[in-house]
Amino acid sequence: MKTPKLSDFARTETWVFDLDNTLYPASTNLFAQIDVRMKAFIAGALGLSPDDAFKLQKQYYRMYGTSLRGLILHHDVDPDAFLDYVHDIDHSVLNADPRLEALLSALPGRKLIYTNGSAYHAESVMKRLGVAHHFEDIFDIRAGMLIPKPDPAGYAAMIAKHAVTPAKAVMFEDSYKNLGPAAALGMKTVWVRHAGEMPTDGDDLSHCHYQTDDLLGWLSEMLAEPQS
Repeated sequence: MKTPKLSDFARTETWVFDLDNTLYPASTNLFAQIDVRMKAFIAGALGLSPDDAFKLQKQYYRMYGTSLRGLILHHDVDPDAFLDYVHDIDHSVLNADPRLEALLSALPGRKLIYTNGSAYHAESVMKRLGVAHHFEDIFDIRAGMLIPKPDPAGYAAMIAKHAVTPAKAVMFEDSYKNLGPAAALGMKTVWVRHAGEMPTDGDDLSHCHYQTDDLLGWLSEMLAEPQS
């Protein structure tokens, strides 16, 4: 596994972070609450059993990057109703993270959130973690015209809105698929792995320049390199 070195990131101007299961660890199970509410919304909106709703939810996630995209394309679901419902969760399972706060403080340059979720959800998460003040902005699914990662159109919109220079940017993601377009644009990429988002045999991971099971450990190791 490639070792992170601060010198490799000397030209970095923008640090782009995914939100769920990236900025906070997947072990908190916060996203499990969203998963449950997505199933309930789909069952109610489409008149499906919970099992059939869950199958459709995961099918659309695999096909389009988000379940919402499939619901819009195939069922004309109101995206605002969906997003408001599925993100009405208990964020109190997250606690302030002083170590994350310190590491973000030490990163030179600006920080952005790029999420397939809503700005409200991102704001709630960052507030609970105590790190909202570090981020210049949130590029959420609405800002991306409801086009989710890994569709390249969303990345292009994010880059244009925030004047990101890809060759001087780093992207952190728990979904290895979502790092493909970032790497193709010239960004450095860091895959924050967890059991819920693992590749299958034969998947090309060459676009994941760095891999880690521990975002905070990775940042600590990178920032600990002595300055020359």
